[in-house]
Amino acid sequence: QVQLVESGGGLVQPGGSLRLSCAARGRTLADYSIGWFRQAPGKEREEVSCISRNGNTVFANSVKGRFTISRDNAKNTVFLQLNNVIPEDTAVYYCAKSRNRQVLTSTCQMVQSGYDSWGRGTQVTVSS
Repeated sequence: QVQLVESGGGLVQPGGSLRLSCAARGRTLADYSIGWFRQAPGKEREEVSCISRNGNTVFANSVKGRFTISRDNAKNTVFLQLNNVIPEDTAVYYCAKSRNRQVLTSTCQMVQSGYDSWGRGTQVTVSS
């Protein structure tokens, strides 16, 4: 079993930055793709970004050019860097791992049903 724990959320002003962390306990994340998702009040959970085993990344159009994702396998942690945030980025951010071990050359897919071991989330609020 693996447990994912998100951290790093908080209150940030528009145009500011924040770095979220997704730390794994109980199993290495190195063989899995990791996805970040978010859910704003009154809305469905949506895809934000994912990173594959070999570091390939995918971003939702709404965050492309503003967010980056990286992984540190030695620390068993994946990071989501939020830059130039806007009020629409306000949401609870969740991380999850791919259900299956990934082929080394594969690209991650941002399909929520392909992920499990969801964390409890970390709140990000963008407000002046």
